[in-house]
Amino acid sequence: MSTTSSESFVRGQRLMLIFLVAMCIVVACVLSTETTMPTQNMSNKERAELREEARDMFYHAYNAYMQNAYPADELMPLSCKGRYRGVTPSRGDMDDILGNFSMTLVDTLDTLVLLGDFTEFDHAVKLVIRDVQFDSDIIVSVFETNIRMVGGLLSAHILAEYLQKHADTMHWYKGELLEMSRELGYRLLPAFNTSTGIPHARVNLRLGMKDPMLKKSRETCTACAGTILLEFAALSRLTGDPIFEVRAHAAMDALWKLRHRGSDLMGTVLNVHSGDWVRRDSGVGAGIDSYYEYLFKSYVLLGDDKYLARFNRHYNAVMKYVSEGPMLLDVLMHRPHAKSKNFMDSLLAFWPGLQVLSGDLKPAVQTHEMLYQVMQMHTFIPEAFTVDFQIHWGQHPLRPEFIESTYFLYRATGDHHYLQVGKKALKTLQQHAKVSCGYAAVNDVRTGKHEDRMDSFVLSETIKYLFLLFSDPQDLIINVDEFVFTTEAHLLPLSIAQLGNATFSFRQTDEHNVLDFMRTCPSSNRLFPEKVRKPLRNFITGSCPRTTAGKRLSALDFQASNADHLRAVYDMGITMVSVGDRSQGKAKSHEEGEMGLQFMQEMLELTKMQSINQLAQLQAVAYATDENSQDWIALMAGPSHFSPELTGDQFVEGDVILAKPLRACDESLENAEEAKGKVLVAERGDCTFVSKARLAQKVGAAALIVCDNVPGSSGETQPMFAMSGDGKDDVLIPVVFMYSMEFGKLSAVMQRRKQPLRVRVMQMVEFKRWQLAKEQRQNQTASVAQKPEKEL
Repeated sequence: MSTTSSESFVRGQRLMLIFLVAMCIVVACVLSTETTMPTQNMSNKERAELREEARDMFYHAYNAYMQNAYPADELMPLSCKGRYRGVTPSRGDMDDILGNFSMTLVDTLDTLVLLGDFTEFDHAVKLVIRDVQFDSDIIVSVFETNIRMVGGLLSAHILAEYLQKHADTMHWYKGELLEMSRELGYRLLPAFNTSTGIPHARVNLRLGMKDPMLKKSRETCTACAGTILLEFAALSRLTGDPIFEVRAHAAMDALWKLRHRGSDLMGTVLNVHSGDWVRRDSGVGAGIDSYYEYLFKSYVLLGDDKYLARFNRHYNAVMKYVSEGPMLLDVLMHRPHAKSKNFMDSLLAFWPGLQVLSGDLKPAVQTHEMLYQVMQMHTFIPEAFTVDFQIHWGQHPLRPEFIESTYFLYRATGDHHYLQVGKKALKTLQQHAKVSCGYAAVNDVRTGKHEDRMDSFVLSETIKYLFLLFSDPQDLIINVDEFVFTTEAHLLPLSIAQLGNATFSFRQTDEHNVLDFMRTCPSSNRLFPEKVRKPLRNFITGSCPRTTAGKRLSALDFQASNADHLRAVYDMGITMVSVGDRSQGKAKSHEEGEMGLQFMQEMLELTKMQSINQLAQLQAVAYATDENSQDWIALMAGPSHFSPELTGDQFVEGDVILAKPLRACDESLENAEEAKGKVLVAERGDCTFVSKARLAQKVGAAALIVCDNVPGSSGETQPMFAMSGDGKDDVLIPVVFMYSMEFGKLSAVMQRRKQPLRVRVMQMVEFKRWQLAKEQRQNQTASVAQKPEKEL
């Protein structure tokens, strides 16, 4: 088959798929209007006002950055100054996104074009060409640098040439941004020199992988390695240099080979040299999210049908094992029926948007509705929330994923409900995140406390998608339907597929034919959004309608606050009272009675297992009740996934000392010498848990206690959790977490003592055994002392 004919065939397949998906959506809306009425329409006037408010939001943040932070990478909105790598206080691994290359401006260039501000775009491009350079001895994230910087430069180059042809402006521009993106691409290439072809997570912009700090580099996340192809393929096709696309294809092929052949699922962290999985958790959130996105979009942009086939294999696996109604819960890739987490992270909010693009609208509507209720419940969607929708991690850095999905759902359905959702999101940002110098991330959605942080994606994605949501096609200078949005919302034209480096190849035997997925439409009656949303309206409050599927309620799923669950167990003959037992004779039927017996047996086993597991994982910070006492008290603490586990009778003992500064996010500590051999205390916030642990280890601390920064939090009222790391195993000291109330007790004792307080960090179950053994010895001693002497 010739190159020309193969390209035509691929384009024909893509157009056919897009046409069929569009027809499915149109038919859905037409057929469903007979039974369900959509949300009341938003007036054109209100929509235009919201569009202009989104425009004002952009300039409020953009001008704050340009006037107070440029040429820094980011704006610090509370300090109203720029964040520079190596100058402003370090946030640990979070700062790997920074390269001192004016990231926010580069990331924002194409948004200026969408807003129609050609004058400022012209000025900004000149600034980037004049000021931005990449020859720096700085270690950066390959993933973040690619999606924000390479993608931003490419998108701006494409739009600059577009304006030359269609807006009669920028005639001075000669492709400088494309050359800059090529230079940056070459500086990222050393990361791909691995035995698997999967790139390292980080690279030094000047030294490549020769930086001594990168000698132990061996792990990366699935999303980090799998979110490169769009930008690198565009770079190759625009420059004529194939090396970038070749390396990116090789990385995607290597990842595909590492899937679990039984489940078709992927893990989240792997070794770039051996290909071994380090973390086998599989879901659609952090660590893997954009890998799925780039599989599908690589098919759309490049026309290579193997990527659609791979996406479909993974998608079917996700919907089979990870999807639980509207929820998406991580499982183990090699044991897909075993859940690996009891919480969801906010990054999964991109998933409904991807489902829309792939044509599966019903589950997209369901998951989006669940997320919208979480947002209404907590003001913002917290970074992570539990299966009962309580807060797991309270931060909210003004992420765009939920707004992105809202935009794509509106484009697919025309349902004005999504305009109302967008309005709610916009007004929430205005009320709770806007500050005098831009928009500040929320440190904790429970308190509304701000964080001195405004990521570049606030301008490149969050506000961009809000503006697009409230814009009609005629409001925009370009037809966005002729472009693919990257994961950072940069625009790459579909016409790129017609430029060299054609990637058409015959399907491998283990990949399904694209046409297999093009011959069917989903049931149209199920696709109408209002009809799908209606049963989920009170999903989070636990009053969703009962199903008639006849599935038995399991003890693991039971919630005492759920009225439907109470009715179900009542039908089994179980009455919920403070004391008592069940009676099979009270059951609604013999079959329900049998179900009740199984339910109670499960409940007993579950209670025993939960008690054992919670006690085994719980850590303790123990200390003597006073300086001369042999009696000890233990305070509850949580473990970490990245530090050594204290098992059996192991413990670490040392004097407690507070870190200076308390957040422990700088390169070193003011009291580093004093901290040697002691149990260091650092407060949560400003940087990751593992960054604090590495600093504590660096100064020679024996252990680290991370105390919560939310006033009034307590292990008595909130579930204890294990602190997550970044997949590396370089922390060798024990690290535990204490809620505010528990640490407050420890702090009070520290202040009362004249001498430094000495503590033991150990397992709670071991502390209880130790106490029990000590009590038994004391009782035996007392018994011997009271025994009368024998008569002579």
